[in-house]
Amino acid sequence: MSNQSQRSEFDEVEGSPGGTTDEAARYELGTRLVAELGSDAVLSISGGGPWASACLDVPVHRWREAVTLARTRHGLEFFDWLGGATAKPGMADPPEEERLHVVVHLWSLPARCGVLLRTTVPAVVASVPSIVDIFAGAGWYERETFEMFGIDFVGHPALRKLLLTDEFSGNPLRKDFVLASRVVKAWPGEKEPGDAASDAAATTTGRPRRRMLPPGVPEPGTWPAVRESDVDR
Repeated sequence: MSNQSQRSEFDEVEGSPGGTTDEAARYELGTRLVAELGSDAVLSISGGGPWASACLDVPVHRWREAVTLARTRHGLEFFDWLGGATAKPGMADPPEEERLHVVVHLWSLPARCGVLLRTTVPAVVASVPSIVDIFAGAGWYERETFEMFGIDFVGHPALRKLLLTDEFSGNPLRKDFVLASRVVKAWPGEKEPGDAASDAAATTTGRPRRRMLPPGVPEPGTWPAVRESDVDR
């Protein structure tokens, strides 16, 4: 396989660290980390085809240890980004419990490849140790993840909102966050194609067409802040 087809995503960005020329090097760092962390760490490969990275899942109680080992013993000294995400259904125990990921991407300049470290916590009590003292650049990323997902980063020196106002309530990127403005405002999807025919049929049958709810709006009666009669108007 040619070097051209194996370029990292960093090759596409001017001024980036650059891509690896050895396919095995992408996963070598992850394999070494797994060997050091033991059975608590699970190695997988991210999506992205030729631009895929090694992805290491670690329990939350070993989150700081994994990040520290990555930096001090395995040359992953370049902090790229940190963020949150909702875990796929079925990754929780019990299955119906919503869970959240915290993911950090670290890069090795000498090896010219990176590793994704990921931990998973229950959405009900989302708490992850801060890594600001390990990578100072994680400070703003942890603040953004805190306000968008409601994840508490224990030990962060100034964990406060970064983008939202103090008056804003809720965590906008959580699946259970209700987009309240869509309850009271018309949106493009509330009328289906051919709606005039549907309205005519409703007049004939006497049965009105059920109104479609916008994405982010719960079913009537399931959200205490909105009365069912308000949604059906």
